[in-house]
Amino acid sequence: MKKEIISHLLKVWLALIVLSFQMTAITAQTTREVAGIVYDEQGEGLPGVTVLVDKSSRGVVTDVDGSFSIKVGNADILIFSYLGYQTQKITVGTQKKITVNLQPKTDELDEVTVVGFAKQKKESVIASVTTIKPAELKVPSSNLTQGLSGRLAGVIAYQSSGEPGKDNVNFFIRGVTTFGYSSSPLIMIDGIESSTEELARLPVDDVASFSIMKDATATAIYGARGANGVVLVTTKEGKEGPAEVSIRLENSISTPVRNIEMADPITYMKMYNEAVVTRNPLAPRPFSDEKIANTGKGLNPYIYPEIDWYDELFKKTVMNQRVNVSLKGGGKMARYYVSANFSQDNGVLKVDPKNNYNTNINIKNIQLRTNVNLNLTKTTQFDIRVNTNFQDYNGPIDGGDMMYRKVRVSSPVMFPKSFAPDDSNVLTQHVLFGNAGEGNYLNPYADMIRGYRNSHETTLTAQMELSQKLDFITEGLNFRILANATRYSSFSLVREISPFYYNIGYYDKDTNRYTLNQLNPETGREDLNYSSSAPSVSSTYYFEGALNYARRFGKHDVGGLLVGTMREYVSGNAPSIQESLPSRNIGLSGRATYAYDSRYLFEFNFGYNGSERFAKKERFGFFPSAGIGYLISNEPFWHENKYVNKLKLKATYGLVGNDRIGNPRDRFYYISEVNLNAGESGIRFGDNWQQGIQTIAITRYGNPNITWEVAKKLDIGIETTLFDFLEVQVDYFQEKREKIYQERPTIPAELGYAARLAANVGRASSRGFEIQMDANHSFNKDWWMSLRSNFTFARSNYDYAEEARLNYPWQTVTGYPIGQQRGLIADRLFIDEADIANSPKQMYGDYMPGDIKYRDINGDDIIDGNDIVPIGYPTVPEINYGFGVSVGYKNFDISCFFQGSGRSSFWVDAMRNTPFVNASSFDGFGGRIAPNGLMQCWADNYWSESNRNSYAAMPRLTTETVNNNIQASTWWIRDGSYIRLKSVEMGYTFPDKILKKLHMSNLRIYASGLNLLTFSKFKEWDIEMGGNGFNYPIQAVYNIGLNIGF
Repeated sequence: MKKEIISHLLKVWLALIVLSFQMTAITAQTTREVAGIVYDEQGEGLPGVTVLVDKSSRGVVTDVDGSFSIKVGNADILIFSYLGYQTQKITVGTQKKITVNLQPKTDELDEVTVVGFAKQKKESVIASVTTIKPAELKVPSSNLTQGLSGRLAGVIAYQSSGEPGKDNVNFFIRGVTTFGYSSSPLIMIDGIESSTEELARLPVDDVASFSIMKDATATAIYGARGANGVVLVTTKEGKEGPAEVSIRLENSISTPVRNIEMADPITYMKMYNEAVVTRNPLAPRPFSDEKIANTGKGLNPYIYPEIDWYDELFKKTVMNQRVNVSLKGGGKMARYYVSANFSQDNGVLKVDPKNNYNTNINIKNIQLRTNVNLNLTKTTQFDIRVNTNFQDYNGPIDGGDMMYRKVRVSSPVMFPKSFAPDDSNVLTQHVLFGNAGEGNYLNPYADMIRGYRNSHETTLTAQMELSQKLDFITEGLNFRILANATRYSSFSLVREISPFYYNIGYYDKDTNRYTLNQLNPETGREDLNYSSSAPSVSSTYYFEGALNYARRFGKHDVGGLLVGTMREYVSGNAPSIQESLPSRNIGLSGRATYAYDSRYLFEFNFGYNGSERFAKKERFGFFPSAGIGYLISNEPFWHENKYVNKLKLKATYGLVGNDRIGNPRDRFYYISEVNLNAGESGIRFGDNWQQGIQTIAITRYGNPNITWEVAKKLDIGIETTLFDFLEVQVDYFQEKREKIYQERPTIPAELGYAARLAANVGRASSRGFEIQMDANHSFNKDWWMSLRSNFTFARSNYDYAEEARLNYPWQTVTGYPIGQQRGLIADRLFIDEADIANSPKQMYGDYMPGDIKYRDINGDDIIDGNDIVPIGYPTVPEINYGFGVSVGYKNFDISCFFQGSGRSSFWVDAMRNTPFVNASSFDGFGGRIAPNGLMQCWADNYWSESNRNSYAAMPRLTTETVNNNIQASTWWIRDGSYIRLKSVEMGYTFPDKILKKLHMSNLRIYASGLNLLTFSKFKEWDIEMGGNGFNYPIQAVYNIGLNIGF
């Protein structure tokens, strides 16, 4: 039976082989030449279209009028493909002439990338440019920069404060690439140089495109302004069609991501006593056993206070609102986009009900925008853009960050925040603030509600742009001019009382009654006084003229751009003569592009800029760049397949400048800065030596050789699309930064110079790589999924920094990362006196068992500055990453995004962390007594006579500064790595049948959150704040929103 089955299978197999040969012969016999033509969407012949015979290597390319001819068989299938158009497959059959109408891929043809002064098709971009859809920047916050963290490859971003108005994210492009004055990127909004503050206030709803320019080809066109990278933002414009109204309403609740946990008052007093006697056993204890016991029993809170200052001053949650309304539409002659945005951000500070004024942070921001596009003729377009921003601020006099720092240094047991009136103060109108001693302690509650600061800012920007097609000269030529004016103005005022302080004068234990003693009757004042700052006003004027050319000749795409710019900035209340003069710069930039057959790409850019900061011979600089690209997937031999749909290789190199090399008030580096009225000298004469002479002070020597920093940038990248849904972009980058402005410490003071000399002597370098992946896939009509991720590694090093003479090689910064932390290496805590006697002498004051023991690096048996070495990582993370997923089912959608960083370190400030030490010795606080608070983490693990753990977290306690223990060292450095659930959003979009009944075009309700969950080894405060953990904490946000469209 088995033999029969095998015999039948062999027969079938032989028959199939014979049949296949016969079919091949038949096909060979029917091969013929077929002609055809390919048209674009406008019915014109399309040159350069690739025509391939499916499952073969045969193919041709259409000629200049779209015609082609090819040998095929009737059963063959022809594949027609062209950049930006949908691929078509046609079976030849018996056709003698084949006509094909290719339709554009709307998602690719319309997908352009905004580059310097122009737009380019995404497929033809050689430069390293990362774009993000504005919708992905939407987070429940009125600050746009908070949407940047982890979202864009090459962008390193972190937030160090959560205070409204001061919660901007710090961000850098491909790391900190210079140790000069500025490492911040250039920000351009609608072609106008803007500040980080203006970017932060920009409503995401108004953003049309958001691009990050990273390499030389992308930034060289900005010449002396683009070395640190460029952020390009354009705002929305109207489109032809009926009017569309869009409304977004949001209401959110904010709460700190993490509050610092403080020890309870009883533990505070016991450890305070221990801190006193552990250093001096004969010293009296400040807190008696009776006070500790009665406080623990919860007796009279005015006599035995136990204050949770965080709870007394700050609310657990706060509510904020955001509203955006926009209107767009237009016809063939005119199009418009009009929007109004309102946001209100409130702080978490409490308000005393007795006051008739608000001391909490309250920021109201209104932004109005109008963009109008007018077609004056078929070839002439006139654009008008007007934007106005009004911001009103109200808040505590010293700000939110300072209030959080004050809470950290206030005793929880010395006095209450305020007293209930005694018999003699029943009719007293003012608050009876608590204090101790002579009223010289810090009472944070009194400081918070003593008054308020009120400020008002207005920014008005008006822009006009005229574009003219010059096809009558030559096809593809275009000219445009742009003029922009920005006026900024602000003023502020302060209203405050002078608090009256009280303490207990007499306390009757039997009746539990007390009398109060007023501590400052002469200086207290209950009426609000008034002070104001001088109004601030400034104007910026910008002019731009550009000539643009783009044309296709057969397989050749040629483009050119020439741009001239002028900018002037004037301050109306400058503090010095230098700053009062108008600040001006001019530039000429250009770009030339060439593409052959949509496969071989070439680009050249240059910036030629002038800066007033430098002497005539150094005033102008030329910054060129060049790039090449190769779209392998557009080659005829690249078969259409389902694995690799697109493959592009690219490389760029060029020079970019940076003229922001020093403080903006240092305007003219080639001129010495001399103060002819610097005050009286130490030389005295006359009766009783009362007469002196005015002296001359030189604060800077002019140097005609000072010039801009120059960055030499290299970028090698690959872009690919896999399986028709996964886009991957990988870039390796390298930069050499030269001519970094630096003061010269090697010039000895003995030469008699009154100020340090400076020159362009510094050098730095950076290198790294970045990966960005995006995937979008629809499983069926109901299910879809979107994935996105990015990873950036960027390391920047000092190549050369002029330094004073050094004793040891580890003391130099040259060769180490920019921002590298440095300190002593702490081995452990001293065990006992014998351990101290047998260890190298530490030159930072007295120390005892339980204090920090450092390592002797140079072997001289002394611990001093010569033992300071590089430790940890730089402050700015070298690794940044983000990843997220969005899933939709029918009308429901949910998305989440994670963000993280690595290879960074920060200091846990030893002086501010050491409990019980008076913080006024280093933080000011008006000279008032402000003992550092006791954090629970230190109370849980500190060295004591009963816990002689030489690796305890906190050294031996003290109430006075022990210099030995507050040195920068590995004892106080922490790993800054973390990963955070940055955002989550869940939404429901109402179906069309409901929208029709409601006469709406869109209705969506959603819930979202920000900064929801963090994973890190560090637990004391929110790790993203790094060493700023005692500031106003970053907020977790829970939000509900509504989108409405008509």
